[in-house]
Amino acid sequence: MITVESVAKNFGGIRAVDGVSLSIEKGSITGLIGPNGAGKTTLFNIIAGAFPPSSGAIYLDGEDVTGLEPHELFHKGLLRTFQIAHEFSTLTVLENLMVVPGDQPGEQLRHSWFNFGRVKEIEAKNLERALEVMEFLQIDHLKDELAGNLSGGQKKLLELGRTMMVDAKIVFLDEVGAGVNRTLLNTIATSIKRLNEERDYTFCLIEHDMDFIARLCDPVIVMAEGKLLTQGTIEEVKNNEEVIEAYLGTGRKHERKAPA
Repeated sequence: MITVESVAKNFGGIRAVDGVSLSIEKGSITGLIGPNGAGKTTLFNIIAGAFPPSSGAIYLDGEDVTGLEPHELFHKGLLRTFQIAHEFSTLTVLENLMVVPGDQPGEQLRHSWFNFGRVKEIEAKNLERALEVMEFLQIDHLKDELAGNLSGGQKKLLELGRTMMVDAKIVFLDEVGAGVNRTLLNTIATSIKRLNEERDYTFCLIEHDMDFIARLCDPVIVMAEGKLLTQGTIEEVKNNEEVIEAYLGTGRKHERKAPA
């Protein structure tokens, strides 16, 4: 689904991403982990079009999408969420979902005047989809609540719901569990799993909660200091000496060398 080839990103004299190559398989839930400052979110931003790479290439379904803008990638089915939810706080939950689909005829004044039937038809379809999305995510009771009044976990569910309003090929989730209570985190995890299994969604997610990663992700990719460190199952990653070194500053290999 996604192929990243030798991608690097420089900010002045700092190389935030340093020659990363990886692939995300269609139908997978891939985890991306690493210590703070590893370059994970920067890599997400490059793939999602927030800024171009300094070098390297990105392919979506075999098509070179390097340097495309976020709205262009959106129309190709690549979506992302953010660590801090980006809801429209003064709109209701329902309205936040209804505005997502692109190229709605009602957005153009001439259609509102001369093609009102078509406008109403599309709005009815979007409403039907939004109601189904809210029921799927168990937030239908919040339909008329202003999004700004939601809890952190509810906002994360709303962001996930917004990705369901279009035909997404792959969704990048940036710390979807950050600041979320355990009950809602369980709902989010269940929703991601169902979307993957029942609707063939492909996911890649950054997350620091290893239990959340272990429940959902295979494979798990590890970054450190802007580079790809290793990848494998969660158990392989947790027992990898280089990963232990990256997270803790020392691994078992150092303990074996210590004098008795």
